[in-house]
Amino acid sequence: MKRINEYKKLFGVTKEIDLKLLKKSYRNLVKEWHPDKFQEGDERREEAEFQSRRIIDGYHFLVSIAPETIESNLEAYTETINNSGISDFYHKGMLLEITFMDGSTYEYFGVTKQVYTKLINSNKQNRFARRAIYPNYIYRKSKRHLQEV
Repeated sequence: MKRINEYKKLFGVTKEIDLKLLKKSYRNLVKEWHPDKFQEGDERREEAEFQSRRIIDGYHFLVSIAPETIESNLEAYTETINNSGISDFYHKGMLLEITFMDGSTYEYFGVTKQVYTKLINSNKQNRFARRAIYPNYIYRKSKRHLQEV
């Protein structure tokens, strides 16, 4: 959740992410912080390179959790969570990453250690996740995929 709030603050997004406004804000920030605006050897050039990477990462992250993106991928997501079992999962901080049997991986934000512990201890993990995780947390499809052997 910290990452989401940090990026929302960077782009001036208040509550729900609007892709048109996000894109406009992204373009303005890229213009402001593009490293080519600064001369070689300028101390601000290094800061501009850092900021431009942060802006690009933040933009792609917010686009991936935007309601429009979620809506366009809802059918595939619903198919995965309903028809594919959990293959593996990983929890770090407040991020839960679940890999499904079909090879897709989703990240869930804001998942507490308590919820993760309940998932581990559940004798029906997929059922627990369908009730306690999937409908309650912001998610996005991860770029990681199950490696086929």
